Amino acid sequence: MNILIDTNIALDVMLNRTEFYTESAQILLMAEKRIIDGYISASAITDIYYFIQKEKKNKKVTLSHIKELVKMIHIATITKNEVNRAIALEWNDFEDSIQYTVGESINAQYIITRNPKDYETSTIPVIMPAKFI
Repeated sequence: MNILIDTNIALDVMLNRTEFYTESAQILLMAEKRIIDGYISASAITDIYYFIQKEKKNKKVTLSHIKELVKMIHIATITKNEVNRAIALEWNDFEDSIQYTVGESINAQYIITRNPKDYETSTIPVIMPAKFI
């Protein structure tokens, strides 16, 4: 089962966001144990790096988090096709439209996010971590 994991789920774990940590960690653990085929877009990796580095201010720690993340999940590429499709969607948030088109490209059964309203017009089911678990 291919699942697109939104950036906020990984950040919940990497930044130890107490309120969201447990459920988000369960999603990543499911991916690590290959219960699901968890994917994060290549562009999300750079965003995750940015936010971890901004908070931790330690490149070695930040890269350690990224290394652990990429052991758990697959990285979905972003090609010209995904970018052009995202442009054509004309969503208010381009980053969300990129995530969505990546979900399409991997034939995702779900997009797991804490912000389902970001994907209101998605044809891929969008689900919160607790409901997916």
